[in-house]
Amino acid sequence: MHHLRLALFLSVMCASGAVGQTVSDPDIFLMPLSRSGAKISVGKPVNITNRRGYDNQPSFTPDGRMILYTSTREDAQSDIYRYKIETMATERVTTSAPESEYSATIMPSHERISAIRVEKDSTQRLWSFDLKGNDARLVLTDIKPVGYHAWIDPFHLALFVLGTPNSLVLADTRTGKGRVIARDIGRALLALPTGHGFTFLSHHGQEWVLTEVRLNRTNDSVRYTRPLVTLPAGMDYVSRIGSTLIGGSGTKLYTLKSGGQWTELADVSSEGLTHISRIAVSPSGRMLAIVAEPAPGKP
Repeated sequence: MHHLRLALFLSVMCASGAVGQTVSDPDIFLMPLSRSGAKISVGKPVNITNRRGYDNQPSFTPDGRMILYTSTREDAQSDIYRYKIETMATERVTTSAPESEYSATIMPSHERISAIRVEKDSTQRLWSFDLKGNDARLVLTDIKPVGYHAWIDPFHLALFVLGTPNSLVLADTRTGKGRVIARDIGRALLALPTGHGFTFLSHHGQEWVLTEVRLNRTNDSVRYTRPLVTLPAGMDYVSRIGSTLIGGSGTKLYTLKSGGQWTELADVSSEGLTHISRIAVSPSGRMLAIVAEPAPGKP
């Protein structure tokens, strides 16, 4: 059960001060996403994992045809799996006991997968694999323990590094070095779609504030950091469709258009779901993947 506890720790509890919840049986649900002018709507959620146990941390491939995710199976081994949307087929990507992998994403080159690996001695570092889950390589040797990561460009990453408090580290793969640019952060890291920078969640009292970091293109220093918006109570993870943010809290999905207010997008309680904990939007903006649990009393 050692790796299962690590999985739960990584996915829910590592953000100091984050909204805590016991994720006992999370599944990944795929929902069609559509836009008509300024209106965004979602369709019925379909359970693509549909099994007892831990299934979490979905990430779409750049072509939007597959989803990478972490699954912990009966042997308590956590590995990366791949779900093919068109065929509804699932295949295992990594098989690396006693190591486990989490938070897989396709790297900017589109030729490799990066993931957080919990190593044999419980060290947590960023590794990469080929698209078949082989040829494991360390990406950043000296930066640890890493909880989450987001690629900003082919050489730079924003890292959630565990500690007291947790730290936001900007890392360069060419040097292997990183520098702390903020502390007491949340687990949602998002590269900006139109610029050299990213967003992260900054902890202010009992609130999470989505904060933007812009980098100088000439020397990779921080050009500026600015708060954008406070998240609704209970929300500690967001994704993006164009200039619109999407987040979840409890049974509800919310959207925030640029310069607007948070508005309710959907309530999945009617589908017997609760505890929305993670969200990913496909590159085309036509699919939404959420992690949720059956509501009490639901199968």
